[in-house]
Amino acid sequence: MKLLITLLLVAVCSLQGFSLGNLPELNSRKYQVILLANPTISNIETVRSLVRNRVFPVNGKKTIFVGFYHREQAYDFSRSSKYIEDQGHKEFLLHELTGNLKDNEVYGDNGCSADFRELFRCSSGVLFFGGPDIQPALYGEENTHSEVTDPARHAMETSFLFHLLGSSRNPAYVPFLRARPDYLVTGFCLGLQTMNVASGGTLVQDIPFQYYGKNTSAETVTIDRNNLHRNYWQELNDDSLLMGINLHTIQFTAHPFFRKRVKVPEGFHPKVYSSHHQSIETVGSGFDVTAVSPDGKVIEAITHREFPHVFAVQFHPEVPALYENREEWKFEPTDAPATYHRIIGPESVRFHRKYWHQISLGLRKSWKANN
Repeated sequence: MKLLITLLLVAVCSLQGFSLGNLPELNSRKYQVILLANPTISNIETVRSLVRNRVFPVNGKKTIFVGFYHREQAYDFSRSSKYIEDQGHKEFLLHELTGNLKDNEVYGDNGCSADFRELFRCSSGVLFFGGPDIQPALYGEENTHSEVTDPARHAMETSFLFHLLGSSRNPAYVPFLRARPDYLVTGFCLGLQTMNVASGGTLVQDIPFQYYGKNTSAETVTIDRNNLHRNYWQELNDDSLLMGINLHTIQFTAHPFFRKRVKVPEGFHPKVYSSHHQSIETVGSGFDVTAVSPDGKVIEAITHREFPHVFAVQFHPEVPALYENREEWKFEPTDAPATYHRIIGPESVRFHRKYWHQISLGLRKSWKANN
């Protein structure tokens, strides 16, 4: 009966978000609540695909996903609400944060802090997805190569991560995870970059220019293909089959995270889905580097020294097309078309599945520790 009441609550609240007053119902021992930052239709579909294909194993009907966003974000989240309602995805809730939040208020208590505390209290972990460039003001730099299109999103997500993890930008602040160190926090691409900025780190604003001295797409494609982090051929050729991303290998550092926890074989260099032009420059407080690009210039993964279930990657393990054959693409105009799934190969697919298993394991441990 309690489950039925909760599902009815989900259906009623999915149109316009929900009140934080409903969260105690979701905080029972019976339900695992997973937070999703930036719950666009695409991100909701991604999560559903990963769960459906058992890439991201969760507790079935015991799991509720709460997507959260700020009202000033660029995306129209009424579209997500309508999608949830039309598709009958009763396991998804949306919550809109409405508190005022300026860039200079990110690293301390602010208009969103009460929401952050309630979202943290009722959940087992949070996933941060990819997206556009962070405004460099959040890490104390001028904008030289960043294309900032959604500053409200970055201010909110950076501030939430600050509240969760703490930061060298405000070392006196006691982060939420001090009370619950088993809580899971993970992110992909922008998610990693935001985590790094929130904890006190900085970013390289344009990899081709700052690391390789390349000013144009024509110059950038002369970089070794395995060290390109998105596809610049798209800007030079109108072939409709050219992918916008790159699938390249990574290498692991001496840190034991991937070897011992993800169980990656010694000497293995998996292929990953890469779509970014920015990366970590200085590493944020509390983090260790666990993987880098083939030439060692770009940080590909980090993990937290104090909190065992806080880790992130610069690549995109969440892309459903990695796990099944879908459309065929090319990187260079002369390539033969192939699916992402075939390009990375079965060993790299297993690597990605094991990485998601680590995320699921962290969520389960967080849930049990809080109940």
